[in-house]
Amino acid sequence: MSQPPAFTTFQTRTGKRVHRLPVEAFPNMWANAYLVETGDWLVLIDTGSGRDKSNEDLEAGLSRAGYRSTDLTHILLTHGHIDHFGGLPYLRQQTQAPLGLHELDLQTVSRHEERLALMTRRLQDFLSQAGVAGERRGELIQMYRFTKALYHSVPVDFTYEASDMQVGPFEMIHLPGHCPGHVAIKLEDVIFTGDLVLERIVPHQSPEELTPYMGLRHYLESLTALKHWSEGASLVLNGHDDPIPDLPGRVEAIRRHVSGRIRQTLEALSEPRTIDEVTQQVYGPMGGYNALLVLEKIGAYVENLYQRGLLEITNLDELDNGQPAAVEYRRLRDVNDSEILPKEKSYVFV
Repeated sequence: MSQPPAFTTFQTRTGKRVHRLPVEAFPNMWANAYLVETGDWLVLIDTGSGRDKSNEDLEAGLSRAGYRSTDLTHILLTHGHIDHFGGLPYLRQQTQAPLGLHELDLQTVSRHEERLALMTRRLQDFLSQAGVAGERRGELIQMYRFTKALYHSVPVDFTYEASDMQVGPFEMIHLPGHCPGHVAIKLEDVIFTGDLVLERIVPHQSPEELTPYMGLRHYLESLTALKHWSEGASLVLNGHDDPIPDLPGRVEAIRRHVSGRIRQTLEALSEPRTIDEVTQQVYGPMGGYNALLVLEKIGAYVENLYQRGLLEITNLDELDNGQPAAVEYRRLRDVNDSEILPKEKSYVFV
């Protein structure tokens, strides 16, 4: 989004204050951090990207709430994406407030350089298999590494599953699919969804072959789990835009959008195509970082369709011979609307 969300103060049902702190994570790309006052705790949920402007915005938001970063007692992360954890090196210069996140994002934050090297290799393989040509592949890899290379590893003090998904008055639920260690956080009747559900855009997915605990099935199952876990919430806050007034309705809208994109993917696969060629068919020309994001998203759709037996690989001979060929897919048959998405699971929380 090009316009920042406004600094806003909300209240839980018992009067605990929650301040939304908008930060410009990257040029013209805004994210929300949240400052929560509860008892003796002053908790920051997410940190911005760590760019100078993001850190300045974070301090400005803390000041408007009447605090400084040195006053924090805890830092909690919703997930391990750079626009949500990148501010940690700066914050570590200001405070030693204990830092917590989910186990599956631990390496991304605490051993970032190793994780970046590993993910670069995986991404190179994915782009090669997707049919992205060499020079363009190099440009996408360079873009991927650029923002993440600004961060350096920060030790983590505790993890959520080891804490029984409860940190003081905060309750967590693990919701993989947008990020391996993504969680939603609950304080009384307020839910912090991170980026799993946003009000204006459909969050990103990527294939599980690229990153374990990603993939379309994980994401859709997490949407359903969040919908049921959040029943009774009066305020649903997310990582980038305004509060979500109707979470079940928004979840259904996301499912409809994804279903439409998968239908377009299947139509493109009426003849053999690579993931890159399908992406061009579905999205058209895309520039900048969005070019990588849509490739990963189509990769997640194709992966899920293939896993469910709705696609075949048409150039098996090339792949079998060990030649460095991109994988070409084709749909096996016409697919009914009811088959496009996996069925929703049932969840009961007690």
